[in-house]
Amino acid sequence: MSLEAAVHSLDTLKSESMKSITWNGESLILLDQTKLPNQETYIDCTDWRQVAEAIKKLRVRGAPAIGVAAGYGLILAAKEAIASASDEVTQRANFLTFANTLKETRPTAINLAWAIDRIVTNIVFPSDAMVTALPLIEAEAKAIDLEDQRLNAAMAKAGATLFEGKKGIRILTHCNAGALATAGLGTALGVVRELHANNQLERVYADETRPLLQGARLTAFELHHDGIPVTLLTDNMAAYAMQQGLIDAVIVGADRITTEGDVANKIGTYGVALAAKAHNIPFYVAAPYSTFDFTLAKGSDIPIEMRSADEVKCFAGTPTAPEGVEVLNPAFDVTPHELVSAIITEEGVLTAPYNKSITDLHYRFTKENSSIVSYLRL
Repeated sequence: MSLEAAVHSLDTLKSESMKSITWNGESLILLDQTKLPNQETYIDCTDWRQVAEAIKKLRVRGAPAIGVAAGYGLILAAKEAIASASDEVTQRANFLTFANTLKETRPTAINLAWAIDRIVTNIVFPSDAMVTALPLIEAEAKAIDLEDQRLNAAMAKAGATLFEGKKGIRILTHCNAGALATAGLGTALGVVRELHANNQLERVYADETRPLLQGARLTAFELHHDGIPVTLLTDNMAAYAMQQGLIDAVIVGADRITTEGDVANKIGTYGVALAAKAHNIPFYVAAPYSTFDFTLAKGSDIPIEMRSADEVKCFAGTPTAPEGVEVLNPAFDVTPHELVSAIITEEGVLTAPYNKSITDLHYRFTKENSSIVSYLRL
């Protein structure tokens, strides 16, 4: 069953409008973000392959969101594994194959691997049989979903402490790190929402985020939808806006953070960080604990996903470059920790030296969550 054949209209899901991920007990319903802002349509995933395709094609995107989606995708994978064979050994082997395929859909965003490893390590391996594991997988997927919602709220409160006593704040953001990219309020946009609720925010400036326009299609849409003042600008206007004194701070999300504090995020983030440094503007990163990769110290070791040349050579389906021209299309870049003013997490705000503050975060988290840390990358 293809994704295109499984679309729900907005009318049937009015209560879930703007919610990117919903598990209804039988299938995973995803807001198709490739159709925004022109259409709000939903995809009914009844097969884990549909979830994998949705992640790969950015129908669901944002590091926290794809981790949550993958957790629910494993429920569908487990059901198929159980139906695929009568013996437990084959069922388990098939499930692990399905899980690895899901895991490989987006190599840079660590939350995807984190969610899958958490369920496989904590639930599937200790279980006697896949049938026994199935309800536990569902419970764990729901827990990951709820945790993301709660930690988004905690990040929003923590991030707002960086702006205590300030009014008329103007924030620049890149890509989309909002409700569409998470199960909750958003990471970077969660902080924005908190500032807006506190009557501290004057305006958000949203980079359009070439080549797939997540800032234009998603961030501007999401903020405008919620009545938060937003101005859209092209990526190459960000430095100009800083030069003109229009920006007080930059807040972005992240797809992976190393132990030294190097940050992988949507391509173009590094350039924004350089411009912010040149104009003495603070550059903040908002990301949950699950975005930290404790196996990597340096950003140069982060795998960078390369995507199709057509994303650059075409605009809204119309060719905009000569046929046959070579294209470089990395989905992410890495911002060195020296350019990061602070990292906002659900456990509070981390500052340099990041190798110490991130180590302390890891210790604090594992100590407070000792019953569920076997999946963590130590």
